[in-house]
Amino acid sequence: MKRRSFLKNAAWASVFAVGAPLLSTGFRKYDGDTDSPERISASLRFREDGSFKILQFTDTHYIYGDPRSDRAMECVKEALQAEKPDLVIHTGDILFGRPDRESAFEIMRPISESGIPFAVALGNHDSQYGSPREAILSVIRALPGCLNTAPKEGIYGCSNDVITLQHKGKTERVLYLFDSMDAVILKGEEEIHSYDYIRYSQIGWYRRHSERFTRENGGTPVPSMAFFHIPLPEINEAIADPSNLLGGNNCEPPCPSRLNSGLLAQFREMGDVEAIVTGHDHDCDYVLRYGNMYYIYGRYSGCDTVYNHLGRDGVSEEKISGCRLFEFKAGEKGFRTWVRLHGGEVQQDLYLEPDAGLPQTPGGGDA
Repeated sequence: MKRRSFLKNAAWASVFAVGAPLLSTGFRKYDGDTDSPERISASLRFREDGSFKILQFTDTHYIYGDPRSDRAMECVKEALQAEKPDLVIHTGDILFGRPDRESAFEIMRPISESGIPFAVALGNHDSQYGSPREAILSVIRALPGCLNTAPKEGIYGCSNDVITLQHKGKTERVLYLFDSMDAVILKGEEEIHSYDYIRYSQIGWYRRHSERFTRENGGTPVPSMAFFHIPLPEINEAIADPSNLLGGNNCEPPCPSRLNSGLLAQFREMGDVEAIVTGHDHDCDYVLRYGNMYYIYGRYSGCDTVYNHLGRDGVSEEKISGCRLFEFKAGEKGFRTWVRLHGGEVQQDLYLEPDAGLPQTPGGGDA
């Protein structure tokens, strides 16, 4: 069944209008000079009770007008209604076919209509169906509530952004969104075909922000998380040790870039990023400890337009999409994370704290 009736000309006109009004969600967005690498995208506040919840969607692989995408839409709407997060982050592969701009608009529209601020870190498939990456981001940015800023001059990719979480005038958390782009071919004695990698300009952009936040915090790094689509190469080393796996499904080998630009080393040097959160590998939704950091996969949020085999407990004929959530408490170390399956079941409810040994369940005791 075609689902085109709601996308009237007026709706599209509002999406592409300049300066579309933001919903009244209590956040501060920077609209002026958005191409400056030193700008942060938005400052969000903790709730009155000191909590803040992030809902992560990933790999919705949505195709406009394709009934195979129906469950992806249901998953998004159900999770928004049930969890009522303070922020939504989509870590890419938003769409998976033509018409690409309509696909991006339709799957992101329920998030915008919920009144919840949101941002995206585009995936490799988001620029493979006719429109350039910047055009897809432009469609999403025009939706009310989107925190992404315009592509930054001199910074590789286009969905690189910084969001801060504030409590009582202090920056408690920093969220970095990196554009891990699509694919790359390097010429030489042997052609290297690979997923793309985080570039030098992006690493310098991150370091400048990290140094600033550390300086403003009296020399102490501000706890941070990094969100992007394609995992880092080091995930292969981390998953090779089964003791690092803290929970979740490991049902396919990771598919990172074959090229390592040293981003993980920069995270360690700056001392602020506690967790790397990605998507990309549909049959993985696990939490992995690596030194004093965590690799975390989101739960596949799509439907049947592309491969996925995750059920309730590993690979199953009953494929169930879902999402991942993160919750922080102002003034407290660490964070809670869990997976919510479509239908409401909760899995992997963990409290993670770097340098604190094994994770704890929220109710107490080892996970």
